[in-house]
Amino acid sequence: MFPQPFQFTQSSLQDYTDCARRFQLRYVERVAWPAVRAEPLLDHERHVERGIQFHRLVERHQLGLDPALLEASIQDDDLRGWWRSYLAFALLHKLDGERHAEQSLSATLGSQRISAKFDLLVVVPEQRAVIFDWKTYARAPRREWFARRLQTRLYPLVLLHAGTALFGGPLRAEQIQLIYWVAGAPAQPVIFDYSPAQAASDEAFVTGLIADILAQPDNAVWTLTADESHCRFCEYRSLCERGVQAGQIHADDLLEEDVLPQIHLADVEEVGF
Repeated sequence: MFPQPFQFTQSSLQDYTDCARRFQLRYVERVAWPAVRAEPLLDHERHVERGIQFHRLVERHQLGLDPALLEASIQDDDLRGWWRSYLAFALLHKLDGERHAEQSLSATLGSQRISAKFDLLVVVPEQRAVIFDWKTYARAPRREWFARRLQTRLYPLVLLHAGTALFGGPLRAEQIQLIYWVAGAPAQPVIFDYSPAQAASDEAFVTGLIADILAQPDNAVWTLTADESHCRFCEYRSLCERGVQAGQIHADDLLEEDVLPQIHLADVEEVGF
C-alpha cells in the first residue's frame, strides 16, 4: 500500500520517471538492497563525501563565516578547487538579497505534498527570488539534460507555492529564477527563467505524474524501465535481473547525462551531485 503521508521530492519523482519499479522498491516497499551503486567504490564514496563537504562549506560561508578560515579546513585538492571556483562566482556574490542556505519548503498540490530542499535561496522581498543549486559534476551536462530533470520543474513550482513568507507576499512565476552551478564549468552557470506558462505546464505535469503513481496497483510489480541505462547505477539491478556488476564511474561518464548516478535522501540529505 502506498505510504501516507508522503512528500514527493525531485528525487522520488525522478526515480518514478526513470523506473516505476525503482520507485516501488525504494519508497513503497522500502527494500534495502545491499548492492554497490558504482565502481570503483572508494572513488564513488570519496566523490559523495567531497560533495557533502562542499555543500557544508557553502552553507557556512552564506551564514557569514570567514572564507579564509573555511578554506584552512580543506584537506582535499579537488574540494579546494571547487571552493575557490565558488568564491570567484561573481553572479552570486554580487547579488543583493536575503540569503537562505539549505532552505526546505513544502506545499500542497492537489491532495498531496511536494517538497524541496534548496541549496541556496537569494530573495529580494517583493522583487525576485533566485534558486541556486550546486552540482559537483566533473563536466557540465547539456542544458537540455537539465531541462528534462524533475528538479528543474519541481523546485520553482515549490517556491511559487510555498515562498510567500520568505518573499513577504505572493510570488509571481516571472519573479523566480533557477541557476545551476557546475563545479566542472564554474564560469558557465545554467540559468532557467520561470514564467506563468512554464509554471502552468509544470503544475499539470507534476500533478499528472503524482496521479499516475497513486493509481499504481498495490499487489503487483510495477513496470521496469525499458531503458536499461537507468539500471547501470541502480542498487536494485540484481534484484530485477538487470545485471550484477555496478557501473564503472569515471570523469568521462559525466558526459552520459542520462545515466548520472543519483544521491537519495536515504543516504544523505537531498543535495545535488
